[in-house]
Amino acid sequence: MQAGKVSIRMDGGPIISAFATVAGSKEGQGPLRKGIDKIEENSTLSKQNWEQAESQLQKETLGLLFHKGGLEQGDIRYLFAGDLLGQLIATSFGIADFHLPLFGLYGACSTMGEALALAAMTVHAGYAERVAALASSHFASAEKQFRFPLGYGNQRPLSATWTVTGCGAVCVSKEGLFDKEKNPDIAYARITGITPGKVVDIGSRDAMNMGAAMAPAAFDTLLHHFEDFACGPEEYDKIITGDLGIIGQRILLDLMEKKGLSIEGRHMDCGLEIYARQGQDVHAGGSGCGCSAVTLGAYILPQLFSGNWRKVLFLPTGALLSSVSFNEGESIPGIAHAVVLEHCLS
Repeated sequence: MQAGKVSIRMDGGPIISAFATVAGSKEGQGPLRKGIDKIEENSTLSKQNWEQAESQLQKETLGLLFHKGGLEQGDIRYLFAGDLLGQLIATSFGIADFHLPLFGLYGACSTMGEALALAAMTVHAGYAERVAALASSHFASAEKQFRFPLGYGNQRPLSATWTVTGCGAVCVSKEGLFDKEKNPDIAYARITGITPGKVVDIGSRDAMNMGAAMAPAAFDTLLHHFEDFACGPEEYDKIITGDLGIIGQRILLDLMEKKGLSIEGRHMDCGLEIYARQGQDVHAGGSGCGCSAVTLGAYILPQLFSGNWRKVLFLPTGALLSSVSFNEGESIPGIAHAVVLEHCLS
């Protein structure tokens, strides 16, 4: 199962058997609106504060996952989940009512990639038959924690990205599970490989330019992936980063070109797909844990299931900063986790 220095190869790997997405009204006005399961027009979700609203996003998304997958509480053995808030409070309050064993994760905006990778490893190793992976973010709760409360009315530079209000969840299953009172699990995609990312710190200190901080980490993970699997960009229909935005995408493309590995024709960034380039003022693009999580369910998995794409590299990216480290003058490290997703005929 080990591949090269850091990767894992999963021949006949687990499948994604169900997925669900919930997003805010701004995301519901974007190009992916038809693929989002539920759009919340009220950004507070009728809660008292932004943090409670994000917890409600998780609760609704996980509930939808159970409904769409025909799942009952006992069908999911473990949950890998996370968010951007301190001590993962959106997650711990959001999923408590489901009474699932929880592995709380923080990989910044790369959390969906981390959760998906760990879920696949758990199922493929035989520790569980079904595991859920989930990640969320909320524009207002993120601005409040990392930047400025909305009431401050600060002006955002053009390098800034817009944190997605949204949540995505998937069920990762052992193939062939069958309950005579239910249908067998549908295989929306198969997970066949993982390249976990390393912390890469280039010394960036601009909290309004996340793309520049994360692009070197995506570059590092891509190089390790190609080396470990003895392949190149041509192996994939799409190489999909999480939220580099316009600036981070350009940096990544340039870094790859310098290595003689052109990905420009097949690179896609979730942060540039979830919002319209014209008509939605998000500056450099979308970001947040919910960015790649929502795009995975609303766009990537349907494309794989239909066979429009045969094989993609899903590469959520994250900027590992906190309000504490930033205010103490620390730099902003980046990380990126790669997951190989393939079309599954069954």
